[in-house]
Amino acid sequence: NQKNIDIVKHKEFNTVGRSTGNTGAYTGRKLKFGLRLEGGGKAGSFKREFAVVHSMRGEGEVVEDKFMSPKEEKLQPQSSSESESDDEGAEEVHLHALEEALVQNPHNYDAHVQYIKALRKYSHVEKLQIAREAMSSLFPLSPAMWQEWAKDETCLNSSSEAVSSIEQLYERGLCDYMSVPLWSDYLNFMQECDESVSQCTQEGTAKIRALFERALTAAGLHMSEGGKLWTAYREFEQALLITMEENDGKVKSKQVDRIRNIFRRQLSVPLVDMDATLEDYKAWEQQQGNVIRIDIEHLTGFPSIVIAAYRKAVEMYKSRADHEEKLAVGKNADTKQLQHYLNYINFEKSSGDPARVQVLYERAITEFPVVTELWLDYTHYLDSSLKVPHIIKAVYARAVRSCPWVEALWAKYMLALERFDASEEELSRVFELSLQCGFSNPEENLDLFLTRADGLRRKIMKRDEISNTSWVALLRETFQRAAEYLSQNLNYTDQFLHLHAYWARLECQLAKDMAAARGVWESLIKKSGSILEVWQGYIDMELALNNVSEARAIYKRCYSKRFKGNGSEVICKAWAHFEREHGSLVDLDQALIK
Repeated sequence: NQKNIDIVKHKEFNTVGRSTGNTGAYTGRKLKFGLRLEGGGKAGSFKREFAVVHSMRGEGEVVEDKFMSPKEEKLQPQSSSESESDDEGAEEVHLHALEEALVQNPHNYDAHVQYIKALRKYSHVEKLQIAREAMSSLFPLSPAMWQEWAKDETCLNSSSEAVSSIEQLYERGLCDYMSVPLWSDYLNFMQECDESVSQCTQEGTAKIRALFERALTAAGLHMSEGGKLWTAYREFEQALLITMEENDGKVKSKQVDRIRNIFRRQLSVPLVDMDATLEDYKAWEQQQGNVIRIDIEHLTGFPSIVIAAYRKAVEMYKSRADHEEKLAVGKNADTKQLQHYLNYINFEKSSGDPARVQVLYERAITEFPVVTELWLDYTHYLDSSLKVPHIIKAVYARAVRSCPWVEALWAKYMLALERFDASEEELSRVFELSLQCGFSNPEENLDLFLTRADGLRRKIMKRDEISNTSWVALLRETFQRAAEYLSQNLNYTDQFLHLHAYWARLECQLAKDMAAARGVWESLIKKSGSILEVWQGYIDMELALNNVSEARAIYKRCYSKRFKGNGSEVICKAWAHFEREHGSLVDLDQALIK
């Protein structure tokens, strides 16, 4: 048994006919089968070989089908040689070291990657699945990792019962980053393994068409790779046309119009090899019996609407070709390559097409997934220009998974949710997740608490007094948690004082509870009574409410305390000034005597 999981055979079986090349004439559907996955070791041995040829009418012939699952195949007798024992011992040591690294730091990205590679190498199938799920719960996975995962699962079990779970793997992968190769794998998988699609049922055809349209929406504008998705869509519809009965004229005519529409849509998008697509379209139209004289060079013979759209797409391509060339030349994800993306993005912004800008941002973050400034710039653009709730929420969710250490992304995420009237459950969930990131700077935690309090304040202000009781309680709880959470690090800072002043003011203004407001200051005095600014903040609140007697009482409590520096002199002068403006002559005399 080999201990590497390898795709060792991948052949192409053609049905009915094959593509005739660049002419675009298509007389058959190409299906990719013929995979073998082998593995062994402690998880058990497994082996699968199969090759299936499907006709375009959904019929199929099993050419070769041999399978032994890990659960069905008995463990093969192991060699007792000393070398194999040494290998197994090294395997155990290697895995144990990686497991220990993850126990020490579950957020170690590289350790997760290395652990998954090792489990795959040693064929620990069950542990591999658990490890992948664990990493996916913490981080977005790269498109290549999702491709590898989905293909492994397909080789292990591609039965109709397993199709749904593998389909969900692809869906999860596409939620992390945009990837044309991942979309292509997904589309191929559904055509090959979903029986409703491969047998061309009405339900299956509608399903795969919807998936193709999603792929085009997500990545069809990708200038260098998007054409692959358009071509795959056309080839699927052309293959479907072959399956249709000759006497069903209306259905075939509708299908021809569908293919023609896809061609024309593709020709209106700036993509590489546009001239080849135009040639394919010409050949396909002639194949349908439309013998028209077409001059490719001068674009004559096409409908005017096609010519206009094509010419515009060509001009768009030419204006972007230099940017695309720089990205193609820059193989490494380095600073220079990042700058190429930023320059390209700025160019697209000046062109004013948000969809193209978004696709370019997606390409950039796929290559630079942990560049903070890129995510901040992307989300700012979406907030200010696109303003589509489901897109913005999804991007923020991915941003905080890619860069969970960036407090600004979490704060912007909460503001975006509030802006789109998200539920309290969703807002609370994101807030709680943000607190688990363990920011090293306590001021970042303070900003998160204040962002949460701001949102609750705005929510209370929109509601009537009867429904406010529970929201006020939640606001108090938030401030209380903030005070407890931050007291050890921000106890003697202006920020911590601001938190309490804000809390007390909201108790007065929103809750109409003066006792609660004073309670905020009294609790702070118990902890920080030697800080002059605490007493001054308390007095300022009372004066703002024109509570002169209460302010005088506070002065009398604190004037004799020993404050840092000349704090005692400052508070005495402030008391005297207060009595000059608010007190009687007797009050002023008493203050001056003190």
